[in-house]
Amino acid sequence: MSGKRKKTKQVETEMKVKITWKEIKRQKVLLFWSAIIVIYGFIFYYLPLGGWIMAFQDYKPAKGLLHSEFIGFDKFIQLFSDETFIRVIRNTLAMGVINLVITFVMAILFAILLNEIRQRRTKKVIQTISYLPHFLSWIIVTGILHDALSGTGIINEVLRNLHLIDHSIDFFAHPSYFWPIVAFANVWKETGWNAIIYLSAITAIDPSLYEAASIDGAGRMAKIMHVTLPGIKSTIIILLLMNVGNVLNAGFEIQYLLGNGLVKSVSETIDIYVLKWGISQGDYAMGTAAGIFKSVVSIVLIVIANQVAKRSGEERLY
Repeated sequence: MSGKRKKTKQVETEMKVKITWKEIKRQKVLLFWSAIIVIYGFIFYYLPLGGWIMAFQDYKPAKGLLHSEFIGFDKFIQLFSDETFIRVIRNTLAMGVINLVITFVMAILFAILLNEIRQRRTKKVIQTISYLPHFLSWIIVTGILHDALSGTGIINEVLRNLHLIDHSIDFFAHPSYFWPIVAFANVWKETGWNAIIYLSAITAIDPSLYEAASIDGAGRMAKIMHVTLPGIKSTIIILLLMNVGNVLNAGFEIQYLLGNGLVKSVSETIDIYVLKWGISQGDYAMGTAAGIFKSVVSIVLIVIANQVAKRSGEERLY
């Protein structure tokens, strides 16, 4: 009996090998392009990580990575001894969390509201208009914001006409206005684009569920609460887990372009700090150390969020 089992297993193994090679030949074009993408990712995403060694060296461009003096964690100690960096972490986390919450919620709400529009043509027009700002560069967006929020801009004009203010407000001179302005800009620019994936998830919901809800007497709000939201719950959780890792990616362009000396205490992010030390002051080791801190914290946040989702029995990344 044992001999027959061995022969059977051997035959099964040979069949699997034949099927595998046959499948490889059939999918050779896809495998070829997949290999190119993998090679591209390795060259441009993984090989540059070797540059992280600069954070542990007294790096001098003239000496290069191999001959610069190794100093261990001195740059990290210097980094966390810098009050400016602590303030930069606060600014980055604050703007990252604000952007995450507001843009995430607004995208879901917009997708649900757009789905409730019955006229197909109107729905398409609104959707097209909503995601067009995504394709605008931050230079253009910040230019629009400067014009709208200037002393003679439309916002001050409306507030004066409504007699809510007597004098124009210089929005870019008050630190308390900076974070809300950044949040508004992100919502205006990205809500329509971010809503696309939620709209796709909504269209995948079985229409019979809505019909059953209508038979039970459910109105629009009841259908949203008991059919639409549960139907896209898994999509919401997966995207939330992915976005949690981007909390420290609060942005660079908008903060750099809108920031000035008057709001510097709330506008600087880790990316601006890296630019300041790594490029402007030529301390590549310090800039690299700040970048490593940002990457490590992002990975830790994703792992924690994924474990929380796992223990809660929700969808997770892995």
